Amino acid sequence: MILSVSNITKSFGTDVILSEVSFHIEAGQKAAIVGINGAGKSTLLKIITGELAPDSGTVSIQKDATIGILTQTQNLTDANNIYDEVLSVKADILALEENIRRLEHTLKNLEGEELEQALNRYSRMNAEFENANGYAIKSEVTGVLKGLGFTEDEFSKTVDTLSGGQKTRVALAKLLLSKPDIIMLDEPTNHLDMDAIRWLEGFLGAYKGAVILVAHDRYFLDKIVSKVIEIENTKATSYDGNYTEFSKKKKALRDALIKQYLNQQRDIKHQEAVIEKLKSFNREKSIKRAESREKQLAKVERIELPKELNAEMDIRLEPNIESGNDVLTVRGLSKGFDGVTLFRDVDFEVKKGDKVAIIGANGTGKTTLMKILNGLLEPDTGSFKLGAKVYTGYYDQEHHVLNPENTVFEEIQETYPDMDNTKVRNVLAAFLFTGDDVFKLIRDLSGGEKGRVSLAKLMLSDANLLFLDEPTNHLDIISKEILEQAVSSYKGTVVYVSHDRYFINKTATKIMELRNNGFLCFEGTYDYYLEKRDALLKLHEEKQATVIPESTGSKATISDTPDTKGSREDWENAKKKQAETRKLENEFKKCEEEINRLETRNTEIDDEMQKPEVASSPSKLMELSNEHAKNSKELEKLMETWEELYEKLNS
Repeated sequence: MILSVSNITKSFGTDVILSEVSFHIEAGQKAAIVGINGAGKSTLLKIITGELAPDSGTVSIQKDATIGILTQTQNLTDANNIYDEVLSVKADILALEENIRRLEHTLKNLEGEELEQALNRYSRMNAEFENANGYAIKSEVTGVLKGLGFTEDEFSKTVDTLSGGQKTRVALAKLLLSKPDIIMLDEPTNHLDMDAIRWLEGFLGAYKGAVILVAHDRYFLDKIVSKVIEIENTKATSYDGNYTEFSKKKKALRDALIKQYLNQQRDIKHQEAVIEKLKSFNREKSIKRAESREKQLAKVERIELPKELNAEMDIRLEPNIESGNDVLTVRGLSKGFDGVTLFRDVDFEVKKGDKVAIIGANGTGKTTLMKILNGLLEPDTGSFKLGAKVYTGYYDQEHHVLNPENTVFEEIQETYPDMDNTKVRNVLAAFLFTGDDVFKLIRDLSGGEKGRVSLAKLMLSDANLLFLDEPTNHLDIISKEILEQAVSSYKGTVVYVSHDRYFINKTATKIMELRNNGFLCFEGTYDYYLEKRDALLKLHEEKQATVIPESTGSKATISDTPDTKGSREDWENAKKKQAETRKLENEFKKCEEEINRLETRNTEIDDEMQKPEVASSPSKLMELSNEHAKNSKELEKLMETWEELYEKLNS
């Protein structure tokens, strides 16, 4: 075990962020820490690295183990170029190499014992250099930088000229090359394109040290981790397996708990009904039975209904106007800037109901293409045509459609004044705005929250063709799942740009990869696309044309020969059960009728015994008293039978 986290608790003011969080990481293990935004994931990483002190609890790290962390802020030297900045992480090995070279120059001037000692030192230094893989340092740096998406032409750029995303990639390169025993990465895929993410997956998958990831990229997590630690409601729960296995296990546990809750609620209602009925008999023994049952019921430890974060997020939004079957036709589109062509001869068609994912490396022109299709940019060549009754809506990453001075509620209500307050709240709840969240000002929202408001407005619009540019950016996993549901169930047509492969795999019916030498179009899921990608690229490069392979999927069929024996047995069992139920119901009904008859008769006897003519007749009193006693004895037996029958009917 290389890392142990034990009972970590952390609060900021009155807000408890982490409560008795415990888990451990084995040497070489790859683990993910997941949870909604604000759950405390980054806080936990800072506590592990010692940047923050916990209120209580301990973090134990194996002796001499080294930790490297990539956070969302970097510490880089602005004056260095990219290559030198990354190479600086190998400063000790470079210094060793320099010492070796210096020693080589002095050897020729030495002799005797002094030479022998220098040669021994030279031998040790060379062995140390080789063990540190010193001869491969420069090629290793080049490989990592290229893997993370830098071209050799960019190696000479100084750090101070880089964008935030480029700086993050430089910091990531330094961390990976430092090779600590534990790598900790906070959202490492945020600024990587798909090729770079795939490279990082391969690097981390083969990495010999332990890796701890905080990431919202579920596809990435599926490829790397074998353990998931979920932070939910300040607590931590560990699951073995990748993200998909975690999701299944969590759902199974939640479903089991919900089932236990429902079963307990049914049992409670059943007991309450029996208690009420026993009390209604208004007899001493039946009242005692009722009281006994009440005491037992009070001791029952009640199961709480699990909180389902997306229980009210079943989004079913439909466009007000239905488009024709031909939604979008694109022919020969080309676009470049400053003499550099982004793409050329782009041809594709979009049909009603398609969910089209446009993918590609950074700089291939995906956002530019979206702007052209929304009339915000003119193409250099080519054209596009919208079909009959097609109305478009555009989601951009900057959220220019939002008024920063509005509350979330006002933003929806002003845009759609015909919606009543209840409907506005329901829509906002579907996009994770509940309670007082709807009164937050737009300007105070996080990037993910603004994204959800923009998506809500877009989904409510008259548009039946939605263009979405990186809609999952800044969204936590729960929000991404909501968006997946919204896009999948949307009755209109969707064309979107995304790097989120899990999202693409869940929603896309067509994959289009934008490349510098054209456009590759494929019908099917992202997984199947990856499987066939190399073959498609080869054909594409050979023909320099769009290739759409035929689907090789097979249809599921239902057997023409039913299992008649099984069907007969099922029918007979069902018939037998129905007969038993009817028999119990008849017995129960007769039992209740007999109880009512005897109780009514005993009431009549009590009334008769009060009459003067009966009270003055000992023989009559004795007769009525014996009948009353007999009825009471029979009632005791009938009540026991009633309870047994009631239990059987409700079991």
